[in-house]
Amino acid sequence: MKLNIEIDCTPAEARAFLGLPDVTPLNDHLVAEMQKRMDANMAAMQPDELMKTWTSFGVQAQDQFRLLMQAAVTGAAKP
Repeated sequence: MKLNIEIDCTPAEARAFLGLPDVTPLNDHLVAEMQKRMDANMAAMQPDELMKTWTSFGVQAQDQFRLLMQAAVTGAAKP
């Protein structure tokens, strides 16, 4: 015996039917907070701001960054 049941409903209707909570407001708040944080940190991603940060740490930090990039390139080249 084979029995097929087809249910036509939206995800919100399915959540309500199964008694699951509606997390839409929480999700909207989370997305809005992430957007605010991303907007606030966009200035740090500008090349001139990155260079100011790196040069403020001195030559040692620049050498460490160069070694990090060199290791990444060398590691990526290995099969």
